[in-house]
Amino acid sequence: MHKVIIIGAGGHGKVVADAVIQSGAEVVGFLDDDLGCEGRLLLGRPWLGTLENIAAYAAQGCRFIIAIGHNKTRKKIAEAHNVNYYTAVHPRAVIAPEVSLGAGTVVMAGAIVNAGASVGGHCILNTSCVVEHDNRLGDFVHICPKAALAGTVCVGEGVQIGIGSAVSNNLSICGGCLIGAGAVVVRSIDEPGVYAGVPARLLRAL
Repeated sequence: MHKVIIIGAGGHGKVVADAVIQSGAEVVGFLDDDLGCEGRLLLGRPWLGTLENIAAYAAQGCRFIIAIGHNKTRKKIAEAHNVNYYTAVHPRAVIAPEVSLGAGTVVMAGAIVNAGASVGGHCILNTSCVVEHDNRLGDFVHICPKAALAGTVCVGEGVQIGIGSAVSNNLSICGGCLIGAGAVVVRSIDEPGVYAGVPARLLRAL
């Protein structure tokens, strides 16, 4: 059984920890730089200290998963700590046999990932999202709850697809974009920025 430490002791950390436990691994505890976590228990597991302790736990054979929703923060932590990352798939997710999932990615309950899809490292496929056939997701992507990507969509690094949003088939979204809640993307996006509405339009360049 893999021993896994959750990096991030917030609400998202609790949900990720549940997915890890449901996947059959052991959650040892949580690391978080917030000293206010001392003495707290999440799902009965303790705060184990700050991120300075990652190397010590790695030396004990632990694996890690970064349970922080902010894509740039996950990337910063992953690039700073070259350790073994755990990929968690909740047993109530539906993953086609041919799907590729990168290290450190978490797939929540109710998520569907269909045939031919490829998902990068440290991604979040959140509750009840749909990633259709032949999608290509870069690293550090977050597909929020109930968002849906139609077939053959390409999503660049660090993109967040907001809750309840939809992306039509055969489109691409460049890295660094934020797609707002409930947006409907009907054209490819090649300029990093914040997009919202039906159809989705650029609100602010990034």
